[in-house]
Amino acid sequence: MSKIWICLFRGINVGGNNKLPMKDLTKVMLAAGLSDVKTYIASGNVLLGSDLDQATLEKLMGDLVETNFGFRPSIFLITLSHLEKVLAENPYRDREHQGKAQHVFFFKAPPEKVHRDLLDSLKIDSEAYEITDEVMYLYAPEGIGRSKMAEKLARAIKADMTARNLNTVETLKDMAATLS
Repeated sequence: MSKIWICLFRGINVGGNNKLPMKDLTKVMLAAGLSDVKTYIASGNVLLGSDLDQATLEKLMGDLVETNFGFRPSIFLITLSHLEKVLAENPYRDREHQGKAQHVFFFKAPPEKVHRDLLDSLKIDSEAYEITDEVMYLYAPEGIGRSKMAEKLARAIKADMTARNLNTVETLKDMAATLS
């Protein structure tokens, strides 16, 4: 049986940039020999089965998108066990506000630099964050759209990253569990 991968595409179908129709992407991936391709919402969440190693699969997916849709997105490949670990280690999992109030920022590699002073100066009292080599957990009960800290994350953290809210992360975990 193929290994199940959770694929997160960064920056697609937002703000009119990098259009990637999920139905079309599914067809392209199936035609390339990937199995069990499932998508979740239009923001670039794909689950699939493949016997390819991570680097080969990432290159294949990037090539498929570039050839068929005209751009090369940043792709984050995550295993179900890794996603379960990320959720289990969430320091805010017991907070009253969950779902869209909590976000997980996945790093492609450990951040090169983290400006904690900048993050702390932008953070309001109700917000909290935790950064590891793999992810940043953000608790923003007032909403990520209102968060000055979230708005300036790219200046404060030098890393290739993509974010999903807790609802999406948990749904992806559940979907992947049904495929494995």
